[in-house]
Formats: sequence, C-alpha cells, structure tokens
Amino acid sequence: MKKLAAALLFGLAAMASHATDSFVDASGTDISMWPGLTYQRASGQELKLDLYLPFDRVKHPVPLVVYLHGGGWVSGAREVANLRLMPFLQMGWAAANVEYRMGPTAPAPAAVEDVRCALAYLGRRAEELHIDPRRIVLAGGSAGGHLALIAGMLPAGNRFDRGCPADESQRWTRGAVAVPKVAAIVNWFGISDVADLLHGSHEKPYAVEWFGSMPDAEREALAHEISPIDNVRADTPPVISFHGEADATVPVEQSIRLHEALTRAGVPNELLLIPGAGHGFNREQMIRSIEAMRAFLEKQGLKGSLER
Repeated sequence: MKKLAAALLFGLAAMASHATDSFVDASGTDISMWPGLTYQRASGQELKLDLYLPFDRVKHPVPLVVYLHGGGWVSGAREVANLRLMPFLQMGWAAANVEYRMGPTAPAPAAVEDVRCALAYLGRRAEELHIDPRRIVLAGGSAGGHLALIAGMLPAGNRFDRGCPADESQRWTRGAVAVPKVAAIVNWFGISDVADLLHGSHEKPYAVEWFGSMPDAEREALAHEISPIDNVRADTPPVISFHGEADATVPVEQSIRLHEALTRAGVPNELLLIPGAGHGFNREQMIRSIEAMRAFLEKQGLKGSLER
C-alpha cells in the first residue's frame, strides 16, 4: 500500500509539473496592465481601451495587436474579449482591447470612426509606450472582424478620421490627425459586405439595426463605403481570414469573395474554411486558427519578440 501511495503521489506530482506553463506562471511579472485608458469622447461617453504591455518592451519596441470584440455592432463589450489577447501576449506582443460605440448609442459609421481614433491614439503614444508603429495588427471576430478589416483598409485622410482628437500640443496649431498604417489584419468570420446584410436573402436584423432610421439611399451608399469588399486596393495590408462553412450569422460566401478580391489585387492573404463550424469555433478549431495565424504573421515579418 505504501508503494502504491508513493507511486500515486509521484504520478500526481508529474502531472502537476507537466501542467505548468512559464508564460502563465510569470505573467504577473512579465506583463503590465493599463486598464480603462480614454482614447476618445463621443456621444456623451468616454471610450476606453485596456492596454497590456510586456515589460521587456523597454529594450526594443514590440508589435501591437488591437483587438475588436464582436456583437453585430449593436451589443458586446471589450471585457468579454480579454482572453482573445492571450496568444499575442504569449508571443511577447503588446495588446489593446478596444471598446467602440454600439448602434443603440450611435448608428453606423460611429464604430468605424472609433476604431480609427483608437489607432490614432495608440500611434500617437507609440514612442512613449515602446510600441513599434510599423508593426500594428488589427484583429477581431464577427462585427469586430469587419471593423478590423475596414479600419485597416481605409486610406490616410479618409473622412472617418475627421472626428479623432489630436494631441493637445498640436490640437490648436497643426493639421490632420495621423493614423498609423496597419501591418496586417486577422479576421475571424467578419462581415466583408455590409450592404449584402441589409436586404435580400442575407438580410440580418442586427445589420439593419446598426443603420437605424437612415434613409435608404444614404444607408446603401454608406454600407458600400464601409464594406471591406469595396475597399480592396493593391496597398491593402496582408489579411488572414477564418470562417466556418456552416455560419448562419455571417455568410461564408463573403469571406470567399473577399479572399478572391484580395488575391486579384495582389494582396498577401489566406482564407481558412472550417468544415461544419458555425459562427464561432470550438476548442480544436480555435487552436488550429491560432496556429495558422502565427505562421501567417511570421511570413509577414511580424514574429513576436519572445517566442517561448
């Protein structure tokens, strides 16, 4: 019995040692959290982001992922997406988890404007935070995937940047607010054709709600203006997309058409279709997508600084 008990204890100890992870165990000392930073004031509210910074960024600037939560532009919260940042933090990246205005507070295109303003804010503070402004990646799922795509595709000087506040030292004397060019986009089952969801066989109530009582002609024009499929250009950042073939919330055909348009434009891009997956992935499917994401980002010269 003593030998059996000793063997069991040894087995449990071995299992415990295999369960440890140096990234998790040391995260409290390796990563600093800056919660609730106000990057913009709009529609009577302070818009905030949470920033996670690796301590070793002081040695050399690190890449930054800006993550955008889903919820059909009409619901959701940045806090729900906190764990989506973990793979990036494990790579030694900085990470920002951004909130934006929901449709009931401010209809389209407010969310697009907010993401562009968050980018401007982070770019403005890049030197202070030891973030590399040439290695900023946008990522998100569902509506967040759409916002990552369109915010990364919009050209400098577009009209959606006009409401972004400048730094106080420049606000009264200088010109347009600078928004850093995005290095890559990671899109989990995001909407790439907004107009497609406003009418016809693919009409979705959440998309209609996002535009509110806007007149039809204005709504249609704006939907195309903020649709990634209508903003593909040769200088679009590299894009990797993931989509479930059984998605009933965002038609998988949208990601297929986006992939084809990006390829025609000569933009580096990949599309991973997940058989049987709906709007959201299970554990194995998510692990597979993260592995593909890491490989894609490394191909674009966006390898993490720690690579444990």
